[in-house]
Amino acid sequence: MKVLIIGGGGREHAIARKVSMSPKVNKLYCAPGNAGIAECAECVNIAVSDFTGLVDFATKEGIDLTIVGPDDPLVAGVVDAFENKGLRVFGPRKNAAIIEGSKAFSKDLMKKYNIPSAAYDTFDNSLEAIAYLKTSSYPMVLKADGLALGKGVLICNSYEEAVNGVKQIMEDKQFGSAGDRLVIEEFMTGREVSVLAFCDGTRILPMTSAQDHKRAKDGDQGLNTGGMGTFSPSPFYTTEVDEFCKKEIYQPTMDAMKSEGREFVGILFVGLMLTKEGPKVLEYNARFGDPETQVILPRMKNDIVEVFEACIDGKLDRITLEFEDNAAVCVILASYGYPDHYVKGFPISGLETFDRKDDYFVFHAGTKKDGEAIVTDGGRVLGVTATGMNLMEARKKAYEATNWIDYANKYMRHDIGKAIEEVK
Repeated sequence: MKVLIIGGGGREHAIARKVSMSPKVNKLYCAPGNAGIAECAECVNIAVSDFTGLVDFATKEGIDLTIVGPDDPLVAGVVDAFENKGLRVFGPRKNAAIIEGSKAFSKDLMKKYNIPSAAYDTFDNSLEAIAYLKTSSYPMVLKADGLALGKGVLICNSYEEAVNGVKQIMEDKQFGSAGDRLVIEEFMTGREVSVLAFCDGTRILPMTSAQDHKRAKDGDQGLNTGGMGTFSPSPFYTTEVDEFCKKEIYQPTMDAMKSEGREFVGILFVGLMLTKEGPKVLEYNARFGDPETQVILPRMKNDIVEVFEACIDGKLDRITLEFEDNAAVCVILASYGYPDHYVKGFPISGLETFDRKDDYFVFHAGTKKDGEAIVTDGGRVLGVTATGMNLMEARKKAYEATNWIDYANKYMRHDIGKAIEEVK
């Protein structure tokens, strides 16, 4: 079969690698792709926002299955565009992708269906939001309602800081139209865990757990980013936590969306906070996480194309997910200055070191070809991933492998997975 992947980051590279391993697939395309994806798929220069171009390409080439990676096209309705032309596509429709596209919607959904989450209020007016801050306890959390590349969340430790945050989001439009509405949320404490799950509209099948590191600098300091590294599985996500989440969070979310006439087919990403009162939902995403995908899919045994098709056909009950009894750690190599200002276009050396190494992977995020060279082309450049018998071994190997890569402006956190040491 012919398969098209929409996207061009590290997540899509991890998906492309996994899809290319399926015996069902004899031709793989990616739009627009990147320099790493080009090694396992034919990249086509079509933007993820060009729905007409994507649909026309899929029709002309006889694409049997399209897989959507990023959040923006999902929230904008790319799945609907494909389905309207009779094309087979994996991902939630626009009316279901709103679970990520609007934090206010997802918070209201959780409140209505008694899914555990933080207390909150929603505002359309900055003056009303600032007035509300006078009655808040601190720290507290400000969330831009819409999509903001994973960066639209501010943790504020004082009233003054929160007022500035409201102005940045709602008045200065630091995150664009994503800040037209604002969610002010109770600050929760505990361990964060990410769980990605396959969904067929009725059933939900969770994958193995992972833990992301959002802040730009060591010690969880600095600005929020799209993710600076991750590990899988999380030692804090116990069997008891899993059983609670399946009963109180995962299936209730699927049931809630179905009750609202928004059947969810695709990947539901549940960001959890393991609080003293029990697991609560931090956020929902409507797609594979980045960089969680880079540590989850290398551990997955299943033919992922079979799972995608089971979701589309409403037959997820026929699938049993299997994962290797190992661990994986991913360290993001970024451009110095990310997520603010950074320079691109530096040649990357050492990529060939990963060739023919079964337990080391380098996933391209922001790269492109420049003649014969591969150069940096984004804030997050590469995801260096290693697997090991346990998390400590995987972490040691991943950081060892970061030394194989070199480019000007190279930057990374040095404490990805450090929490593992607390439970060894």
